[in-house]
Amino acid sequence: MAAGSLCAAAAMAFYPPQDLVVDTPMVHDPVMAEENGTYYVFSTGHGISSMTSTDRQHWHVDTTGVLTGRIPAWTHDSVPGFKTHIWAPDILRWQGRWYLAYSCSTFGKNTSAIGLLSNDVLAHRSQWKDEGCIITSKAGRDQWNAIDPNFVIDEKDQPWLVFGSFWDGIQMVKLDNSLHVAKGQTPVTVARRYAVGCKDTVPNPTSKFAGPNAIEAPFIFHHDGWYYLFVSWDYCCRGTQSNYRVVVGRSRQVTGPYVDDHGRRMLDGGGKAVISGDGKVYEAAGHCAVCHTSEGDIFLCHGYSIPHYGAPLLIQRRITWKDGWPEVKVKK
Repeated sequence: MAAGSLCAAAAMAFYPPQDLVVDTPMVHDPVMAEENGTYYVFSTGHGISSMTSTDRQHWHVDTTGVLTGRIPAWTHDSVPGFKTHIWAPDILRWQGRWYLAYSCSTFGKNTSAIGLLSNDVLAHRSQWKDEGCIITSKAGRDQWNAIDPNFVIDEKDQPWLVFGSFWDGIQMVKLDNSLHVAKGQTPVTVARRYAVGCKDTVPNPTSKFAGPNAIEAPFIFHHDGWYYLFVSWDYCCRGTQSNYRVVVGRSRQVTGPYVDDHGRRMLDGGGKAVISGDGKVYEAAGHCAVCHTSEGDIFLCHGYSIPHYGAPLLIQRRITWKDGWPEVKVKK
């Protein structure tokens, strides 16, 4: 198949199920890992979308999805209305095994669940093992939303999960050695879009349930003795009407408090700008991840392309560090 296809999903209507090769992949909420010279990107999609590359330019798209036909029954029991569209995975290599977390939800509601898969080798696409549910949230019971998971392993090899969107913001919880919530632990809020009681909020145009605390997609990256918490502010999923953007704060401790370059706590709405739309190529950009690779630290996210009528396309940029803060550019 010819390189240069914009949208693998569109191509699937004309070709039998097999890998597609694209150089401008359409993705949502990407994460990336490297193994044996191959890059693997996992993202939102039916059964969890995935693709591979050896050069990060030409991508082989797996048109079947990681869990197509194998979505665990417990996900449907935990999240009424959830079917096959899985959100915002995260990938981790820890203690000799790969782990893939994923989100089950319905748009604008906080009855959600985060599931876990494991595998010994990423190339074994059909051998992901169901490891059950990490955590759930329920409307009317919880003031947080169990989506957008990200694993972080601290300097003592202790695993944590940071997750969440809207409601009371970004949450963190300690995990046990099976990467499930440790006994007796409950989530703690580590970042919000607005401080509690702030009156300068913007009404939510997407959901009457979630409220105006427009923050989601946490990702923690450890660098030079600091933990950096990246989050996305404002609204995704609206094409060229999106105003998504990424901000960051840092802390010496994995549990925070995270502060920006002006000393503002992320719990109170602080955050240093990292990437946003430029009004020319991308209207908005967000839901980021950082991958430590043999080529350096690579920042990736999706951006809503103006030339392609709001399609969410993969953005990859190498991180540079200035005065202890990460910098990326919307253009290469």
